[in-house]
Amino acid sequence: MGVPLAERLRPKSLDEFVGQEHLVGNPSTGSGPAGPLRISVEGKHRFSFILWGPPGSGKTTLARIYTRALGLHLTEISAVSAGKDEMRQAVKAGGVLFVDEIHRFNKAQQDYLLPYVENGTIILIGATTENPSFEVISPLLSRCRVFVLKELREEELESISVKAEKELNIKINKDVFGYIAGLANGDARQFINLIEVTTQLYGEVTEENINKALQSKHLRYDKLGEEHYNTISAFIKSMRASDADAALYYLARMVESGEDPLFIARRMVIFASEDIGMAQPTALVVANEVFRACETIGYPECAINLAHGVVYLAKAKKDRSACDAYFRAVEDVKKFGNLPIPLKIRNAPTKLMKELGYGRGYQAYTKESLLPDELKNKKYIVDKC
Repeated sequence: MGVPLAERLRPKSLDEFVGQEHLVGNPSTGSGPAGPLRISVEGKHRFSFILWGPPGSGKTTLARIYTRALGLHLTEISAVSAGKDEMRQAVKAGGVLFVDEIHRFNKAQQDYLLPYVENGTIILIGATTENPSFEVISPLLSRCRVFVLKELREEELESISVKAEKELNIKINKDVFGYIAGLANGDARQFINLIEVTTQLYGEVTEENINKALQSKHLRYDKLGEEHYNTISAFIKSMRASDADAALYYLARMVESGEDPLFIARRMVIFASEDIGMAQPTALVVANEVFRACETIGYPECAINLAHGVVYLAKAKKDRSACDAYFRAVEDVKKFGNLPIPLKIRNAPTKLMKELGYGRGYQAYTKESLLPDELKNKKYIVDKC
């Protein structure tokens, strides 16, 4: 089988790269001000960084372009499958180490890389679809810049479509292009794969042929990210409805599809406060312990920890009052800005502040409202009858 179309179309330089103008903009071509990655590539600046963005947004391509521009050796590994030997060899090789799905590295693996990043033995480039603040240890994160990538816009996918049509010697009409772009949801790789698979199977790219191609077994779970998001949505809504059986079923689908256990556990931690909240405060403790178990044990055993937590959360009483109250407070913060804090509850570390009335009249267990004057006696928490 030949080289996949997505690989054949992969840009070799920033001038060929499509999207992410905030990172690679080029004033000379009118694509916005010079972005930090373009400045770094053109200036051959050496530093470690993390590319955080959705699938198909160009993370791997940017890592390769950066490495090629600096004339360095590149080692690519996947955090899903990389073992100790592979990591040692990568460090020994030096140059740039690109870690795909770096959010799947556990703490010990990240700790191993830390000294080599710190002393410059390797330049680390991590790619992640998850917030690195949650997944990358603080010492390593502090030594890396974080660049945030965005989903590709339709006009950017159109530019890729032109190249794909030329490569495959096909023509895609405007309506069909819009249909594919909608399915791809900003994911360039999925956009290209859909065009390629449909062309290979049916010769012509039409809506009917695209829909038939989507039924192909090898595209089902990777269905443009749609099944991923539909399943996690069904999972959350099943727990919200206290349907433990449905929640376990959707959990099993995610686990068997190889979903990151920390992705699942993180949603459970959010759910514990958002949907259960004050009805059963220990739910947050349980959810956090499930997350910790997934972090330390991993698959396959942590699937049991996930199941334990899911049943607990699904059967728990539900109360959104704390979550809803917070967002009501957020509305006032956005509406009124930084209102003056009452003097009586301000800190008074200096004599001048005390003379100005800071802290004067403060009583620890007062029943009086301590909100700013403009919001006096405002209630965000709605007491239930």
